Amino acid sequence: MAKFSRFSKLSKEEQEALLIRLCMAISKLNNPVEAACFLKDLLSAQEAEMLARRLKIAELLIAGLKYSEISRLLKVSPNTIARIHEWLKLSGDGYRLVIDRIGEHKKETAKGSFEENFNQFSWRNVKRRYPMYFWPQLLLENIVKAAKENDKRKLCAILNKMDKKSELYNRLNKLLK
Repeated sequence: MAKFSRFSKLSKEEQEALLIRLCMAISKLNNPVEAACFLKDLLSAQEAEMLARRLKIAELLIAGLKYSEISRLLKVSPNTIARIHEWLKLSGDGYRLVIDRIGEHKKETAKGSFEENFNQFSWRNVKRRYPMYFWPQLLLENIVKAAKENDKRKLCAILNKMDKKSELYNRLNKLLK
């Protein structure tokens, strides 16, 4: 984060007004893409990475991981982890709120462990790297994810009429259930 003087040149009321304005700006963002654009303009790459790591450290602490595991996964010092742990003990309401909200979204989108998500040779990441090779499967998976319950029932009916039960059929059937 940027270094700043201990003595602010703004009054306490002015500081609060600026913070409220920043919070209002953040709350007006509608989706992750808008948030990323805003953070890209607001923070340096190092600052953004540091804030993202803090959030992940809080998430892993809440999940019950040990300092050594968190340090190994995120390549952070135990002092950083201890500082965030202390914040979580003192209040941590903001961390918990955000972690709960992204946890709901993560259940829908994330598959695999934290390590698998960053392993370039995991099957999931190979499929993402070479989408043209896997495009039929990826297309069908996205159609199923976006389908409403009525559409899913129709897709199930079509799949049940298929004579040949292929690997793709089995995967789609799993997705629909």
